[in-house]
Parts: sequence; C-alpha cells; structure tokens
Amino acid sequence: DNSSEFITKYRICRRQVRECSGEADHHEGMSSDDELTPTEMTEFQKSKDNVLEDSRKIFEDVHADFCDIRKILLKFQEWKEKFPDSYCDAYISFCLPKLLNPLIRVQLINWNPLEQNFAALEEMPWFRAIEEFSDTKKVSEPK
Repeated sequence: DNSSEFITKYRICRRQVRECSGEADHHEGMSSDDELTPTEMTEFQKSKDNVLEDSRKIFEDVHADFCDIRKILLKFQEWKEKFPDSYCDAYISFCLPKLLNPLIRVQLINWNPLEQNFAALEEMPWFRAIEEFSDTKKVSEPK
C-alpha cells in the first residue's frame, strides 16, 4: 500500500512539473518507470520487500491443513464422496472461490506477468490443485 501511494504521489509531482514547463507532447499513461531516480527505486524496492516479508507471515500461525489449497480441496473431495447430499445442499461450488481467494492472493503478491522469470498461472501449484479437483468432480459426477 505504501509503494502504490508513493508512486501515485510521484506521478502527480511529475504531472505538475510537465504542466509548469509547458510540455505538450506527453500522453497520459505513456510514461515509463525508467524516470524514477535511483533513490526512488531503492525506496520502492524496500517497500516491496517489506510487503513480501509481511505476506510470508500471514499464515504463519495457521495449521498446514488449512493453508494448503491441495489439502483443503482434498477435504472437500472426501466430503463429496462420503456425504454427497450434504455436499450438494451446502452449495460448495459457490463457496470454494471465496474460501480459496485469500490463499491464492497471497501466492500472487509477487507475481508479475510482464517479467520473464515468472511462471504462467497454469504452472502454479494452486492452479494445478484446482484443476485436478475440477477434473475429479467431472469424473465422479453421473452423466
């Protein structure tokens, strides 16, 4: 949150400088982050590192069975197999996205699709776990 606030303030400042200097050829949204000074880049990186460090601590006190998507989905799969009526009555397919959302968001904090070193969504463990769960749902449902 601090890094986005910093960047927003910096962009406002640059816009004011452009307006005062009469720079007319600027197109909004076309500026690059290369305009950041080394000090500002260092501050941004420090803020980013702090956010990543804090994100690692989010599920620190949570039992492993409740912060691992694969294990959570396995519990729901067992429920579906043992008590299909109850599973169906609970509308689990509507609940799962809300349940898994915080877990997925934490894993995506550092994900940037514009950088080459980052994996595609389809290669991430949480995506594969959901995909496997969806496939087993299709296989076990009567036609």
